[in-house]
Amino acid sequence: MSVAETLKIWRTHLAESRRRSPHTVRAYCTAAQRLMFARDLTSFEDIAGLEASDLRQHLAARRADGLANSSAARELSALKAFITFARAETGDPDPAAPRVRGPRLKKGLPRPVTPDEAVNIANLVDGTAEEDWIGTRDRAVLLLMYGSGLRIAEALSLTGRDIPLGDVLQVTGKGGKQRVVPILPVTREAVGRYAEECPWPISPEEPIFRGAKGGPLSPGLVQKAMAKARRALGLPDTATPHALRHSFATHLLGAGADLRSLQELLGHASLGSTQIYTKVDAATLLENYRDAHPRAKKN
Repeated sequence: MSVAETLKIWRTHLAESRRRSPHTVRAYCTAAQRLMFARDLTSFEDIAGLEASDLRQHLAARRADGLANSSAARELSALKAFITFARAETGDPDPAAPRVRGPRLKKGLPRPVTPDEAVNIANLVDGTAEEDWIGTRDRAVLLLMYGSGLRIAEALSLTGRDIPLGDVLQVTGKGGKQRVVPILPVTREAVGRYAEECPWPISPEEPIFRGAKGGPLSPGLVQKAMAKARRALGLPDTATPHALRHSFATHLLGAGADLRSLQELLGHASLGSTQIYTKVDAATLLENYRDAHPRAKKN
Protein backbone atom coordinates (compact mmCIF):
# COMPACT_ATOMS: atom_id res chain seq x y z
CA MET A 1 0.00 0.00 0.00
CA SER A 2 1.33 3.44 -0.92
CA VAL A 3 1.44 6.53 1.27
CA ALA A 4 -1.28 8.13 -0.85
CA GLU A 5 -3.59 5.11 -0.47
CA THR A 6 -3.04 4.95 3.27
CA LEU A 7 -3.76 8.64 3.69
CA LYS A 8 -6.87 8.40 1.53
CA ILE A 9 -8.34 5.72 3.80
CA TRP A 10 -7.45 7.79 6.87
CA ARG A 11 -8.99 10.92 5.38
CA THR A 12 -12.21 9.07 4.49
CA HIS A 13 -12.45 7.64 8.00
CA LEU A 14 -12.08 11.08 9.57
CA ALA A 15 -14.51 12.84 7.25
CA GLU A 16 -17.21 10.20 6.87
CA SER A 17 -17.04 7.86 9.85
CA ARG A 18 -15.95 10.37 12.49
CA ARG A 19 -17.52 13.40 10.76
CA ARG A 20 -14.63 15.65 11.66
CA SER A 21 -14.54 19.21 10.39
CA PRO A 22 -12.59 19.95 7.18
CA HIS A 23 -10.01 21.82 9.25
CA THR A 24 -9.48 18.83 11.57
CA VAL A 25 -9.29 16.39 8.65
CA ARG A 26 -6.66 18.54 6.96
CA ALA A 27 -4.60 18.91 10.15
CA TYR A 28 -4.75 15.19 11.04
CA CYS A 29 -3.82 14.11 7.52
CA THR A 30 -0.94 16.58 7.37
CA ALA A 31 0.43 15.26 10.66
CA ALA A 32 0.08 11.66 9.44
CA GLN A 33 1.79 12.43 6.14
CA ARG A 34 4.65 14.19 7.92
CA LEU A 35 5.19 11.17 10.19
CA MET A 36 5.13 8.71 7.30
CA PHE A 37 7.65 10.65 5.25
CA ALA A 38 9.93 11.30 8.22
CA ARG A 39 10.10 7.64 9.22
CA ASP A 40 9.75 6.11 5.75
CA LEU A 41 6.40 4.40 6.43
CA THR A 42 3.92 3.38 3.74
CA SER A 43 1.29 1.01 5.13
CA PHE A 44 -0.94 0.62 8.15
CA GLU A 45 1.26 -2.31 9.19
CA ASP A 46 4.24 0.03 9.38
CA ILE A 47 2.30 2.58 11.38
CA ALA A 48 0.82 -0.02 13.74
CA GLY A 49 4.35 -1.08 14.71
CA LEU A 50 5.34 2.34 16.04
CA GLU A 51 6.23 2.50 19.72
CA ALA A 52 6.26 5.29 22.28
CA SER A 53 9.97 5.92 21.65
CA ASP A 54 9.28 6.46 17.94
CA LEU A 55 6.67 9.07 18.71
CA ARG A 56 8.94 10.83 21.19
CA GLN A 57 11.76 10.99 18.64
CA HIS A 58 9.45 12.36 15.97
CA LEU A 59 8.04 15.03 18.26
CA ALA A 60 11.50 15.94 19.51
CA ALA A 61 12.56 16.58 15.92
CA ARG A 62 9.47 18.68 15.36
CA ARG A 63 10.14 20.67 18.54
CA ALA A 64 13.73 21.26 17.37
CA ASP A 65 12.20 22.90 14.28
CA GLY A 66 10.43 25.38 16.52
CA LEU A 67 7.06 23.70 17.10
CA ALA A 68 5.26 25.36 20.03
CA ASN A 69 3.81 23.46 22.99
CA SER A 70 0.21 23.92 21.87
CA SER A 71 0.99 22.75 18.33
CA ALA A 72 2.99 19.78 19.63
CA ALA A 73 0.06 18.73 21.81
CA ARG A 74 -2.33 18.88 18.85
CA GLU A 75 0.07 16.92 16.65
CA LEU A 76 0.54 14.25 19.30
CA SER A 77 -3.23 13.87 19.59
CA ALA A 78 -3.53 13.50 15.80
CA LEU A 79 -0.75 10.91 15.63
CA LYS A 80 -2.17 8.85 18.49
CA ALA A 81 -5.50 8.72 16.68
CA PHE A 82 -3.71 7.71 13.47
CA ILE A 83 -1.81 4.88 15.17
CA THR A 84 -4.95 3.64 16.93
CA PHE A 85 -6.77 3.54 13.59
CA ALA A 86 -3.83 1.75 11.92
CA ARG A 87 -3.75 -0.91 14.64
CA ALA A 88 -7.50 -1.45 14.33
CA GLU A 89 -7.12 -1.77 10.55
CA THR A 90 -4.50 -4.49 10.99
CA GLY A 91 -6.67 -6.47 13.39
CA ASP A 92 -4.80 -5.68 16.59
CA PRO A 93 -6.99 -6.84 19.51
CA ASP A 94 -5.63 -3.97 21.62
CA PRO A 95 -5.33 -1.04 19.21
CA ALA A 96 -4.63 1.64 21.81
CA ALA A 97 -1.91 4.08 20.80
CA PRO A 98 1.44 4.21 22.65
CA ARG A 99 1.34 6.12 25.91
CA VAL A 100 3.19 9.36 25.38
CA ARG A 101 2.64 12.34 27.63
CA GLY A 102 2.21 15.60 25.78
CA PRO A 103 3.69 18.96 26.78
CA ARG A 104 2.07 20.80 29.65
CA LEU A 105 -0.14 23.60 28.47
CA LYS A 106 -1.19 26.67 30.36
CA LYS A 107 -4.91 26.81 29.82
CA GLY A 108 -5.74 30.32 28.68
CA LEU A 109 -9.12 31.95 28.98
CA PRO A 110 -11.12 32.94 25.91
CA ARG A 111 -11.00 36.69 25.29
CA PRO A 112 -14.53 37.92 24.62
CA VAL A 113 -15.36 41.20 22.93
CA THR A 114 -17.97 43.53 24.40
CA PRO A 115 -21.50 43.69 22.95
CA ASP A 116 -20.74 47.09 21.44
CA GLU A 117 -17.52 45.81 19.89
CA ALA A 118 -19.33 42.80 18.39
CA VAL A 119 -21.95 45.04 16.79
CA ASN A 120 -19.33 47.55 15.61
CA ILE A 121 -17.30 44.78 13.98
CA ALA A 122 -20.34 43.38 12.17
CA ASN A 123 -21.38 46.82 10.95
CA LEU A 124 -17.86 47.73 9.85
CA VAL A 125 -17.40 44.64 7.69
CA ASP A 126 -20.74 45.49 6.09
CA GLY A 127 -19.74 49.04 5.28
CA THR A 128 -16.19 48.46 4.04
CA ALA A 129 -16.55 45.45 1.72
CA GLU A 130 -15.69 45.80 -1.97
CA GLU A 131 -19.24 44.81 -2.94
CA ASP A 132 -22.43 45.54 -1.01
CA TRP A 133 -23.68 41.94 -1.03
CA ILE A 134 -20.34 40.67 0.31
CA GLY A 135 -20.50 43.09 3.23
CA THR A 136 -24.07 41.98 3.91
CA ARG A 137 -22.90 38.36 3.79
CA ASP A 138 -20.03 38.81 6.25
CA ARG A 139 -22.21 40.78 8.67
CA ALA A 140 -24.80 37.98 8.65
CA VAL A 141 -22.17 35.32 9.37
CA LEU A 142 -20.66 37.29 12.27
CA LEU A 143 -24.07 37.99 13.80
CA LEU A 144 -24.88 34.27 13.67
CA MET A 145 -21.70 33.57 15.62
CA TYR A 146 -22.28 36.28 18.21
CA GLY A 147 -26.06 36.11 18.46
CA SER A 148 -26.43 32.31 18.39
CA GLY A 149 -23.02 31.02 19.50
CA LEU A 150 -22.28 29.19 16.25
CA ARG A 151 -18.85 27.98 15.26
CA ILE A 152 -17.75 29.41 11.93
CA ALA A 153 -18.03 25.99 10.26
CA GLU A 154 -21.59 25.64 11.59
CA ALA A 155 -22.63 29.03 10.22
CA LEU A 156 -21.13 28.27 6.80
CA SER A 157 -22.77 24.83 6.66
CA LEU A 158 -26.31 26.27 6.66
CA THR A 159 -28.21 25.55 3.45
CA GLY A 160 -31.11 27.04 1.59
CA ARG A 161 -33.57 24.85 3.46
CA ASP A 162 -32.68 26.74 6.66
CA ILE A 163 -34.08 30.03 5.36
CA PRO A 164 -36.08 32.00 6.12
CA LEU A 165 -34.86 31.76 9.69
CA GLY A 166 -37.34 31.44 12.52
CA ASP A 167 -36.97 32.10 16.23
CA VAL A 168 -34.73 29.04 16.62
CA LEU A 169 -32.40 27.06 14.38
CA GLN A 170 -31.28 23.45 14.50
CA VAL A 171 -27.58 23.11 13.75
CA THR A 172 -25.26 20.13 13.46
CA GLY A 173 -22.00 20.56 15.35
CA LYS A 174 -18.94 18.48 16.10
CA GLY A 175 -19.39 14.75 15.89
CA GLY A 176 -22.75 15.19 14.16
CA LYS A 177 -24.34 16.35 17.42
CA GLN A 178 -27.45 18.44 16.84
CA ARG A 179 -28.68 21.29 18.98
CA VAL A 180 -31.21 24.11 18.85
CA VAL A 181 -30.02 27.72 19.15
CA PRO A 182 -31.97 30.99 19.39
CA ILE A 183 -32.10 33.45 16.51
CA LEU A 184 -32.22 37.13 17.42
CA PRO A 185 -34.38 39.44 15.30
CA VAL A 186 -31.30 41.38 14.17
CA THR A 187 -29.67 38.14 13.02
CA ARG A 188 -32.82 36.99 11.23
CA GLU A 189 -33.03 40.34 9.45
CA ALA A 190 -29.33 40.22 8.50
CA VAL A 191 -29.55 36.73 6.99
CA GLY A 192 -32.78 37.60 5.18
CA ARG A 193 -31.23 40.73 3.72
CA TYR A 194 -28.21 38.75 2.55
CA ALA A 195 -30.43 36.09 0.91
CA GLU A 196 -32.17 38.84 -1.05
CA GLU A 197 -28.93 40.51 -2.17
CA CYS A 198 -26.90 37.38 -2.93
CA PRO A 199 -26.38 37.26 -6.73
CA TRP A 200 -26.33 33.47 -6.73
CA PRO A 201 -29.49 31.33 -6.56
CA ILE A 202 -29.73 29.49 -3.24
CA SER A 203 -31.34 26.09 -3.61
CA PRO A 204 -32.33 23.95 -0.59
CA GLU A 205 -29.27 21.72 -1.03
CA GLU A 206 -26.68 24.46 -1.48
CA PRO A 207 -24.94 26.54 1.20
CA ILE A 208 -26.46 29.91 1.96
CA PHE A 209 -23.17 31.72 2.20
CA ARG A 210 -21.29 31.92 -1.08
CA GLY A 211 -17.97 33.21 -2.29
CA ALA A 212 -17.53 35.84 -4.97
CA LYS A 213 -17.61 33.19 -7.71
CA GLY A 214 -20.60 31.33 -6.33
CA GLY A 215 -18.84 28.50 -4.50
CA PRO A 216 -19.11 27.78 -0.76
CA LEU A 217 -17.75 30.62 1.35
CA SER A 218 -14.30 29.95 2.81
CA PRO A 219 -13.80 30.54 6.57
CA GLY A 220 -10.60 32.36 5.69
CA LEU A 221 -12.52 35.14 3.96
CA VAL A 222 -14.63 35.77 7.06
CA GLN A 223 -11.50 35.76 9.21
CA LYS A 224 -9.82 38.19 6.83
CA ALA A 225 -12.80 40.57 6.91
CA MET A 226 -12.87 40.53 10.71
CA ALA A 227 -9.11 41.07 10.94
CA LYS A 228 -9.49 44.19 8.81
CA ALA A 229 -12.35 45.41 11.00
CA ARG A 230 -10.54 44.82 14.31
CA ARG A 231 -7.51 46.75 13.07
CA ALA A 232 -9.75 49.66 12.08
CA LEU A 233 -11.39 49.60 15.51
CA GLY A 234 -8.11 49.22 17.40
CA LEU A 235 -9.05 45.84 18.88
CA PRO A 236 -6.48 43.16 19.84
CA ASP A 237 -5.57 40.16 17.68
CA THR A 238 -7.70 37.98 19.98
CA ALA A 239 -10.82 39.55 18.40
CA THR A 240 -11.31 36.70 15.94
CA PRO A 241 -14.56 35.25 14.58
CA HIS A 242 -14.36 32.47 17.18
CA ALA A 243 -14.11 35.13 19.91
CA LEU A 244 -17.69 36.06 19.01
CA ARG A 245 -18.81 32.59 20.13
CA HIS A 246 -16.90 33.10 23.39
CA SER A 247 -18.63 36.44 23.78
CA PHE A 248 -22.04 34.83 23.26
CA ALA A 249 -21.29 32.42 26.11
CA THR A 250 -19.75 34.98 28.45
CA HIS A 251 -22.53 37.51 28.02
CA LEU A 252 -25.25 34.90 28.56
CA LEU A 253 -23.54 33.68 31.71
CA GLY A 254 -23.22 37.23 32.97
CA ALA A 255 -26.95 37.72 32.37
CA GLY A 256 -27.79 34.74 34.58
CA ALA A 257 -27.79 31.70 32.27
CA ASP A 258 -27.02 28.42 34.04
CA LEU A 259 -24.14 26.21 32.93
CA ARG A 260 -26.30 23.29 31.79
CA SER A 261 -28.33 25.50 29.47
CA LEU A 262 -25.15 27.12 28.19
CA GLN A 263 -23.66 23.68 27.55
CA GLU A 264 -26.62 22.78 25.37
CA LEU A 265 -26.52 26.06 23.46
CA LEU A 266 -22.80 25.70 22.74
CA GLY A 267 -22.98 22.01 21.87
CA HIS A 268 -20.27 21.00 24.33
CA ALA A 269 -19.95 17.28 24.92
CA SER A 270 -19.00 17.78 28.57
CA LEU A 271 -19.86 20.35 31.20
CA GLY A 272 -16.14 20.79 31.86
CA SER A 273 -15.73 22.58 28.53
CA THR A 274 -18.45 25.03 29.52
CA GLN A 275 -17.19 25.67 33.06
CA ILE A 276 -14.26 27.68 31.72
CA TYR A 277 -16.73 30.49 31.08
CA THR A 278 -17.29 30.91 34.81
CA LYS A 279 -13.64 31.95 34.96
CA VAL A 280 -14.04 34.18 31.93
CA ASP A 281 -16.97 35.99 33.49
CA ALA A 282 -15.16 36.47 36.78
CA ALA A 283 -12.08 37.72 34.94
CA THR A 284 -14.16 40.16 32.91
CA LEU A 285 -15.93 41.51 36.00
CA LEU A 286 -12.62 41.94 37.82
CA GLU A 287 -11.09 43.75 34.85
CA ASN A 288 -14.07 46.09 34.63
CA TYR A 289 -13.90 46.72 38.38
CA ARG A 290 -10.22 47.59 38.24
CA ASP A 291 -10.78 49.94 35.32
CA ALA A 292 -13.79 51.70 36.81
CA HIS A 293 -13.31 51.80 40.59
CA PRO A 294 -11.20 54.75 41.79
CA ARG A 295 -9.61 52.72 44.61
CA ALA A 296 -9.38 49.33 42.90
CA LYS A 297 -5.73 49.64 41.85
CA LYS A 298 -4.68 50.58 45.35
CA ASN A 299 -6.36 47.64 47.04
